[in-house]
Amino acid sequence: MIAFNHVTKQYNNTAALDDVTFKVNPGEFVSIVGKSGAGKSTIVKLIIGEERPTHGRILVGSNEVNKLKSDELPRLRREVGIVFQDFKLIPTKTAAENISFALELAGRQQHEIENLVPQMLDMVGLADKADNFPNELSGGEKQRVAIARAMVHKPAVVVADEPTGNLDDFNTQEIIKLLLKINEFGTTVILSTHSRHVVDSINKRVISLSDGKIISDEEKGKYTIL
Repeated sequence: MIAFNHVTKQYNNTAALDDVTFKVNPGEFVSIVGKSGAGKSTIVKLIIGEERPTHGRILVGSNEVNKLKSDELPRLRREVGIVFQDFKLIPTKTAAENISFALELAGRQQHEIENLVPQMLDMVGLADKADNFPNELSGGEKQRVAIARAMVHKPAVVVADEPTGNLDDFNTQEIIKLLLKINEFGTTVILSTHSRHVVDSINKRVISLSDGKIISDEEKGKYTIL
């Protein structure tokens, strides 16, 4: 479960989030929507501990994120997989090496890495691209590698921050199908997006933000922000 309890985040006396409260239950798929500057990315940064709230309390599973010390954040980020708009792949490493690097940083044994990496590539449909470098992959393929990397620790939660922002319509649909598939396996998915088409095609819970405040929270919601 993820819970924001009266969370405010200020930057130079300007509120990026203003008294935001919501809960996400295990296994949910939640889209967080709003225009640029509405507070979507701030929520993502707070969930993974990249930022700390000015006021309020944030729970991710058993972790009270606002109280975690910096040396405790890597453990949180193994429990929460993160997917970015710009992929954040290491250009000098192959698809397989980008995934295995996340396991190496966590201190996993070589035999585990050799077992897990092919599984992750197969899950995202890129078993035949293991030895390709990022510059040899399409945008959609890069995002699939990023999703495989996010899933390699088998996290309870995957947070996708505008994951289709740099993709064409076909690859957007394929990435959303993949996130829905991951959700069907029991992983909680939080999708931050400003794409009306993406949100309306999912037909799941939608939390809408405007000027740092929640203006609606609907089961099987649509993109209603004008």
